[in-house]
Amino acid sequence: MNEDADDPRVETWLIHDRINRYLLDAIPDDAMAASLTARGRTVTDLFAHIHNVRLMWLKAAAPELLAGLDKLDPKAAAGRERISGSLAASGEAIAALLRQSLAAGRIKGFKPHPSAFLGYLISHESHHRGQIEYVLRLAGTPVPDSISYGLWEWGVR
Repeated sequence: MNEDADDPRVETWLIHDRINRYLLDAIPDDAMAASLTARGRTVTDLFAHIHNVRLMWLKAAAPELLAGLDKLDPKAAAGRERISGSLAASGEAIAALLRQSLAAGRIKGFKPHPSAFLGYLISHESHHRGQIEYVLRLAGTPVPDSISYGLWEWGVR
């Protein structure tokens, strides 16, 4: 059982974070540069954006949790391993922020409460996961159905 099983909200966040990386792991290397338009966000850009928004929230709510975390510059050709490692690290930092905020009953810079913050983060990142799948589909490299369905298997991720 997960160490956070006593708080389902933190466990929910950690499952969501693993699902982001599950999708990332399924994308072929040559599809990471796919975008809808020549100037649009690439798949790499979208994953970097997810990570960087997490850092923005950490900076606002608990800057001490930023130690060792760096923004991803998608134009600097961040490889899959770096993106995955960055997402894992920022995901753990957000879990720590949630633990602190849930204990305190508030989250600095966000209203109304930490549970709503969790909902906000999951909604934001899921929106971009949908964009990633859409970009890949239109680029001719859709993720396999087993992966698309696997994104919804929260009980095993």
